[in-house]
Amino acid sequence: MAVPGGLRRQPANRGLVSHCTHHHIVVFLLTFFSYSLLHASRKTFSNVKVSISRQWTPSCQNSTAPELRPYELWNSSHLFPSAEEATLFLGTLDTIFLFSYAVGLFVSGIVGDRLNLRWVLSFGMCSSALVVFSFGTLTEWLHFYNKWFYCCLWVVNGLLQSTGWPCVVAVMGNWFGKAGRGFVFGLWSACASVGNILGAFLASCVLKYGYEYAFLVTASVQFAGGVIVFFGLLTSPKEVGLPELGADEDEASVEEDANRPLMGNDDVDDDDQNYSIQATDNDNQPKAIGFFQACCLPGVILYSLAYACLKLVNYSFFFWLPFYLSSNFGWKEAEADQLSIWYDVGGIIGGTIQGLISDVLQKRAPVLAVSLLFAVGSLFGYSRSPNNKLINAVIMAITGFFIGGPSNMISSAISADLGRQDLVKGSSEALATVTGIVDGTGSIGAAVGQYPVSLIQENLGWMWVFYFFILM
Repeated sequence: MAVPGGLRRQPANRGLVSHCTHHHIVVFLLTFFSYSLLHASRKTFSNVKVSISRQWTPSCQNSTAPELRPYELWNSSHLFPSAEEATLFLGTLDTIFLFSYAVGLFVSGIVGDRLNLRWVLSFGMCSSALVVFSFGTLTEWLHFYNKWFYCCLWVVNGLLQSTGWPCVVAVMGNWFGKAGRGFVFGLWSACASVGNILGAFLASCVLKYGYEYAFLVTASVQFAGGVIVFFGLLTSPKEVGLPELGADEDEASVEEDANRPLMGNDDVDDDDQNYSIQATDNDNQPKAIGFFQACCLPGVILYSLAYACLKLVNYSFFFWLPFYLSSNFGWKEAEADQLSIWYDVGGIIGGTIQGLISDVLQKRAPVLAVSLLFAVGSLFGYSRSPNNKLINAVIMAITGFFIGGPSNMISSAISADLGRQDLVKGSSEALATVTGIVDGTGSIGAAVGQYPVSLIQENLGWMWVFYFFILM
């Protein structure tokens, strides 16, 4: 029996219990693992750098390279005269990827708001998988080694991978209402960390057969994921006859709708379902807003700049934390890699708990501000951590809680909030554009910030690096 409209309306602060259908669960899982697979391929490249360096340098100049081939064959395929130059080129590829990824995010957000999000995401995943396969597997099978070819492939890969985040955030924003968005997105934003773990696991399983098989496995899994997304992802509730967020209430209840989750099937009567199917095809559907219009939306520029600072610190920890633990404390490289995971664990927990608190308070900015104040103290404390793995891991997790948590919130829940504010009338046609602006600005900050970190560390020491992080 249909529930009367007056009884169906819930107060904005009714709690965080959502009426989720099985469609919500499928959307959550598909978007979660689609971005995890994109991150897994990036992590694979990081994990096989040593093996690539061995392949690109002659054995006589690389003490870590085993004598697996005749010297003439080895020398005929090498790219660099020493392992140091090969490592430098691999770092250059990281920078190229970050900059092309940042540029692509601005473009992908605009494209995602004008084309079907499912098509854009699936195309990005499948085509990126083909590029990764060509970069790491096909070139090795054909014994084709060329620096400019590698650079071009990695520029294209950055552009293609940039289609992922704006699309998955936009899809999630279409399905989950504001009331529980902080908690749901906080939990969902763990997809990047899960992708890192997945990429490391897949690469480690086949690396003994050659680094080309690590690229082959991750590319194959990512391509299969893109096919599943193409046939299985629902980009918005209207595709199954459910009302969009705020689409089934009058103007007096628009603000109320923005603060409650999407209703389940049992809360929608037949008339509402029929109306929602017809309404989505009307000419009243809002058009996608432009790039500069999205930049002018309240909060977009400020949160983008804040995310640039936070992503700089996050990526610096990602790139430099194992090296810092090894060089500063003398721990083995494998132990440092395992210990660095606790920073990601803290970020996952921080994003979930802080998102839940922001849902209860119905405000995000105060939660972020308080968290970043505590982050200053945790960074200062971590810079003086003793040579004790347990204490270091605890302080590292706390630091990740107060830095990774706000970073995850801005890139996911707050981006969805900004793209569905009243000035765009809750239209999904602003979600991907706004998300691309926020994440693109953050990626530029992360790419630009890696050089100052290495410069400060080389000339002033690690303590001043942490002062730089505190400033950010």
